[in-house]
Amino acid sequence: MTDTSAAGPLAGITVVDMTRVLAGPYCTMVLSDLGARVIKVEVPEVGDDARHIGPFINGKSAYFMSLNRGKESIALNLKDDEDRKIFEALVDRADVLVENFRAGTMEKLGYDWETVHARWPRLIYAAASGFGQTGPYKTRAAYDMVVQGMGGIMSVTGHPGGPPTRVGTSVGDITAGLFTTIGVNAALYQRAETGKGAYIDVSMLDCQIAILENAIARYYATGEAPGPLGARHPSITPFEAFETSDGHVIVAAGNDNLFRKLADVIGKPELVDDPRFSTNDLRNDNQPALKGILDTAFASDTTEAWLANLEGAGVPAGPMNNVEQALHDPQVVHRNMVVSVDDADAGRLHMAGNPIKMAGVADPDTRGDVPDLDGHRQALLKELGLT
Repeated sequence: MTDTSAAGPLAGITVVDMTRVLAGPYCTMVLSDLGARVIKVEVPEVGDDARHIGPFINGKSAYFMSLNRGKESIALNLKDDEDRKIFEALVDRADVLVENFRAGTMEKLGYDWETVHARWPRLIYAAASGFGQTGPYKTRAAYDMVVQGMGGIMSVTGHPGGPPTRVGTSVGDITAGLFTTIGVNAALYQRAETGKGAYIDVSMLDCQIAILENAIARYYATGEAPGPLGARHPSITPFEAFETSDGHVIVAAGNDNLFRKLADVIGKPELVDDPRFSTNDLRNDNQPALKGILDTAFASDTTEAWLANLEGAGVPAGPMNNVEQALHDPQVVHRNMVVSVDDADAGRLHMAGNPIKMAGVADPDTRGDVPDLDGHRQALLKELGLT
């Protein structure tokens, strides 16, 4: 197919995107940002479920638009013979197919990995699902909240004794999307070496287990399941949020040298020689006592004043921004992490940019149009030589 993507390392790669809602579309959005051409295959009349999830701007989903910028859309019923011909013509010219149906769905449609690989041996086939293509849960449906709960991440989120707390963004979906993207890129590299496509099976639940990191180490080291600790780190102290006279400051004194600098900043250099706090392990064991001292110190001045002092001393620290403050932070703005799309109906929409900055690759502050459902049908049929 003719390459319509912006310059990037995946320029010339065509992705047939059969995904919907978040995990799959997040994967294909990243592939698009890296230069791939993404053709979104949607259900006729209804389209991606995310088109019907708010917030809405002039009748269009800002949620859908934020995940599907720069893609093309064609609506196909894969139970219809004519639409199957169109779909297969797309796959004929594609490098990657991404889907996030439940296990077994593509098999019922006749497009399971074995069938597809026999016909298109160079095609990379990525399946992102709630529980993967194997195992006792493989046919279960899953949403982000389900796998956050099952994967243990909610059990270490929130404050001790508090109610179950979901991580504030959909990390169940997003991590699956990112791991699928990594798999696709690794498979493209492998194909360049072998000439053969690959099958990628990513489970949302697996991805939640993969990001438990320190919690897994603590469980196997102690034999006890860790619980929530609020804003503090389980193994490093001081490494948490402290209340100031007008807000909060985040302090991450991750080693003895940084703790010494912190003690000097708050005017208590004697803390370094206190037998309760002389090493990180001791500070961790005596965290409540140290927190009480630091709480009193930080409450005496403003967040801005403390940040200036901490930065001057080389202690890692930052403010606790809300979403508005984060999006307008000068570092975030400088790094082009808020980009825009101009839509004929919704107007200008702002959304997250691409965090992967690569030398020699354009990172524009505007992105490609968001596709209307089936909006590219005629152009794609013409390109494919079909009516």
